[in-house]
Amino acid sequence: MFGNFWLDLGVIATGTIVVVGLLVWRFAGSRISPWQPKRKPEVNLEHARKQFHLRREWLEAHFLTLAGQSGSPRGLQWVDCDFDDEVSFARDRNTGRLRALVGVTISFEAVIGGGMEDNPNVSNLRAATAIFHLDGEAWSTTGRALFNLNPEQAIERFGQELEHVE
Repeated sequence: MFGNFWLDLGVIATGTIVVVGLLVWRFAGSRISPWQPKRKPEVNLEHARKQFHLRREWLEAHFLTLAGQSGSPRGLQWVDCDFDDEVSFARDRNTGRLRALVGVTISFEAVIGGGMEDNPNVSNLRAATAIFHLDGEAWSTTGRALFNLNPEQAIERFGQELEHVE
């Protein structure tokens, strides 16, 4: 009775050791080793720049749509957004993804019933930085704006996250 039990246990243990050994051997020299951190994706900066400029008009319109739907700043409605010509490119230090930062000048108007109707500063133009990001081959945006920072200041302010790529 115990003879078969120990034989079966030995066969299972040997099989397990062989399978684990083969897995270690298979992944030991591989780039996709589960024991190595993921490598940052290699991005052709010149190609990414061209793609951004080709899609820029659509990206700006999409940015304005998403930013206007964000409800931020509270009590204000986005009226217009004037984009600077210059673009600063940065890389996310954690993911390796490229970001394009563009200076913008934004105009707002008060939302009726939003509590800002009597504020004399509502009509003041606001400086900010619009953020775009590269997902694989396609540029996109979430409509995020960094207020009171130009692109260079934004990269400096978020230096733990971003690095210049130019």
